[in-house]
Amino acid sequence: MDRDPPPPAAGAGIRLRVRMSARRIDEPHRAASPLELLFDLTFVIAVAAVTARFAHDIAEGRAADGIVPFLQVFFAVWWAWMNFTWFASSYDTDDVAYRLLTMVQMAGVLVLAAGVPAAVDHDDYRGVTFGYLIMRIGLGAQWLRAGIEDPAGRRTAFRYAAGISLLQVGWLLRLLFAEIGVLPSSALVPVFAGLVLLELAVPPWAERAAPTAWHPHHIAERYGLFTIILLGESVLAATRGVEGALEETEVGGPFLLIAVSGLVVLFALWWLYFLAPAGDGLRDRRHRSYLWGYGHYGIFTSLAALGAGLEVAVEQTGHGVAASPAAICYAVGIPLSVFLCLLWLVHASVVAEPLAHPAAVAGCVTAILLLPLGASRLGVAAVIAAFAAICVLLTGITIAARRGRNRYLGYGRGSAEMGEHT
Repeated sequence: MDRDPPPPAAGAGIRLRVRMSARRIDEPHRAASPLELLFDLTFVIAVAAVTARFAHDIAEGRAADGIVPFLQVFFAVWWAWMNFTWFASSYDTDDVAYRLLTMVQMAGVLVLAAGVPAAVDHDDYRGVTFGYLIMRIGLGAQWLRAGIEDPAGRRTAFRYAAGISLLQVGWLLRLLFAEIGVLPSSALVPVFAGLVLLELAVPPWAERAAPTAWHPHHIAERYGLFTIILLGESVLAATRGVEGALEETEVGGPFLLIAVSGLVVLFALWWLYFLAPAGDGLRDRRHRSYLWGYGHYGIFTSLAALGAGLEVAVEQTGHGVAASPAAICYAVGIPLSVFLCLLWLVHASVVAEPLAHPAAVAGCVTAILLLPLGASRLGVAAVIAAFAAICVLLTGITIAARRGRNRYLGYGRGSAEMGEHT
C-alpha cells in the first residue's frame, strides 16, 4: 500500500498537510516525538492534583473513603493518555492539523486537572467531565480524519470515532442525571464502572474490523516515559511532605531515614521496570497487547498512590497526622506490593520468561504487607527503611538471575546486553 513519507525529523520543518495513513509497524528508529513529550507534560499537572488530594485523605485518616474517588479520577487521566498514545503510534502525521488537534486535547487535560479537587472532595465531576469532553472532541476529530484519508483503516477509525463519541454522551448523561437528581448517589459508582467497561471494550471492538498499525517499540517507550513521569510525581509528593515536615521541626534521624529510604524504593522500582524492555515482546505477541496495556493502569495507579503514601510518611515526622503509624505504612506498602505483583504479571504476558521468579516476588510482597503490623513498635521510619531493603533485595535477586541466562526473557541479544548494562 502506498503511503506518504514519514514526518520530518524534529527541527527539519513542518508540512502544512500530510495525508493521514497508517505508519509502518517496523519503522526503524521510531521514538517519541517532541509533541508527544509536550503532551505528557500536561499530565504532570493532572497526576499531581490527584496525588495531592489522596495524600490529604491519607493524612486525615480517610484513606478508605478517598480510594474510590482517587481510582475514578486517575482512570480518567490514564484513559485520556492511553487513547492519544495508541492513536499517535499508528497515525502521527505531525502536520499542522494534527498538532492543533493535539493542542485541543492538551487543553482538555488542563481543564480536567483543574476539576480534580472538586471531584475528589465533593463528588463534583463537572470539571473532569468537561475536560474529558474537550479531549474527546480533539481525539474524535483525529479518528474521523484517519477514516476519511486512510481507506485501508476506514472501518476501524470510524468505529473508534463512533465508540468514543457515544460513550462521551454517556458520561454527559451521567453528570446531567446526577445534577437533576434522577441518578441517586448510590448509583454513581456502579454507573461509572459500567461506562469504564464500555470504554475498555471500544478498542477490541474497533480493531476487529482491522488492526491498527501501532509500533511495538514506540508503545513500549511511551509507557516507559509515563512510568518515569509517575516516579517523578512520587518524588514531588515526597518533596511536599519534606516541606510540610520542615515547617514544624528541624531535620532529624527519622526524617532523613524516610527520605533516603523513599528515594531508594523509587530507584529500585525504576530499575525493575526497565530491566526487561517490552518492545520485542510486544512485537512478537501483539495479540497480548490489551493485557499488557490495560494492566498498566494498576502499575501507574500504584505508583501515584505510592507517592501519596510517601508524602504522608515524610510529613508525619514534622507534626502529628490523624492516620495511625500502621495506616501510614500500609499507604506505602499496599501500592508497593501492587506494583511488584502487577509488574511481574504484565511482563509475563509478553515475555518468554517472567521478569523475576514468582517465589521471590511473593516472598517480598508478603514481607511488605506484614511489616506495617509492627509499625506502632518499630516506628514508621524503620518500616519504610525495611521496604527499601526488600526492594533492593528483590532487584539484586532479579539481576543475578538474569545474568545467568544466555538469552533474557525471549528478547534478542541486543536487548539482553542493554538490560545487563543497567
